[in-house]
Amino acid sequence: MTLEIPVVAAAPKASAPARAVPEEIEARVTAVGRREYRLFLAGIGLATVPIIDDNFLHPAPGTSAADHLASGLVPLGVLAGIAVLYPRLRAGLRAAVSMTLGAIVFAVGFPGAYYIRDGSAAFDHYVALLAFVAGALLLALGPVILWRARRVGGTRRRRYLLRSSSVATTLVATPLVFFLLIFPIAFPYGYVHVGNTTTIPDLGAGEQAARVVTSDSLVLEAAYIPSKNRAAMIVYPGATRTEHALMLARHGYGVLLLSPRGQGASEGDIVRWAGDTDLLAGVAYLRTRADVDADRIGAIGFSIGGEQLLEAAARSDAIAATVSEGAGGRVGEADGATGPLAPLVDASMAVMTAATTVFQNHGPHPRIEERIPLVAPRSVFLIYAVPGIGEEDIRQPQFYAAAGEPKAIWRVPGSEHTGGLEAQPAEYERRVIAFLDDALLGQR
Repeated sequence: MTLEIPVVAAAPKASAPARAVPEEIEARVTAVGRREYRLFLAGIGLATVPIIDDNFLHPAPGTSAADHLASGLVPLGVLAGIAVLYPRLRAGLRAAVSMTLGAIVFAVGFPGAYYIRDGSAAFDHYVALLAFVAGALLLALGPVILWRARRVGGTRRRRYLLRSSSVATTLVATPLVFFLLIFPIAFPYGYVHVGNTTTIPDLGAGEQAARVVTSDSLVLEAAYIPSKNRAAMIVYPGATRTEHALMLARHGYGVLLLSPRGQGASEGDIVRWAGDTDLLAGVAYLRTRADVDADRIGAIGFSIGGEQLLEAAARSDAIAATVSEGAGGRVGEADGATGPLAPLVDASMAVMTAATTVFQNHGPHPRIEERIPLVAPRSVFLIYAVPGIGEEDIRQPQFYAAAGEPKAIWRVPGSEHTGGLEAQPAEYERRVIAFLDDALLGQR
């Protein structure tokens, strides 16, 4: 008897599904990449809306789209370039680009939040809030990219070593990126988009509204207290320095309180490096006043206003007396750094200067040390606090050393930045008035 063993046919190998696996994986990877790119483009697109609106659709009063070519086209061009290059980058670099850009874009929204909280927001300030959405999307996209790109093959030990290396690289790179890119770009954006909204108050000192027009046709908010001694002073910025104005008026000086462009009720964009033009417009106004002698015009400036005043006095000999309180280094300016971090500091300051130039469509002035010698033989009085702001305690003695005669300098005991009158009211008034009487009235 023959035992027959039934032969069971072997199941066919699933060759077709096996061949399909790589294709499915590739399709999934492609789909993930497309979704990632769409999200990235969505973030970029949202970020462009406030930039376009602020620069071209709703420019500041007194300005037009043509005045914002750099501040509008340069950021848009950079975003477009990044969008084109993005798909060509490796996963780690894509994540870094997305998160860095997200952090910078966040800054575009802060001016909107500031003015909304202040109660003085316009339409473009509400549009600026879209930058928060764009920034959050781009920031969140970075970790997702890194997670999807993580290594899943090899031994557990190898995977953990590679991930630890990635974490270490991130910990080192993040501070560098922040110091070299994020901060020196984000800070200048807020710096040139946020200003004082205070308007010149009613002082009850017989002041009258004044029409001050700059050489670039902006109308600045101003008020004038008539002179009783044929001399006049510009107070800059005037809306926040009313006690100084009243002090000068008590001694018979005419007082022009002047709000910088883009601040208070003045037309124009906030341009931190154009205050000298505003001050010279104030001088031109005072020279039309019948109660003021043209050669008896001075000015007192505070903080950035003090820096701008020194530049204005260097440009025009019509300013016969200059009182600058709290002047320091401009944004992006740094004395030659020393030590191993010097190249990083210089690079960061260079980026900050470039960003500020782009965002306000205006380049920086030369260093004050180079300009202040041109003020002589007209009088200059420097006032500062310790430590103050912007290294004023270091820079003011340097300014004084560079200035020609006649000159004076005073470190105000117990003063905070531009707080000399509050810290030493009697001595401040005595010193400032004595300086002005000598420079403008010829009294000693």
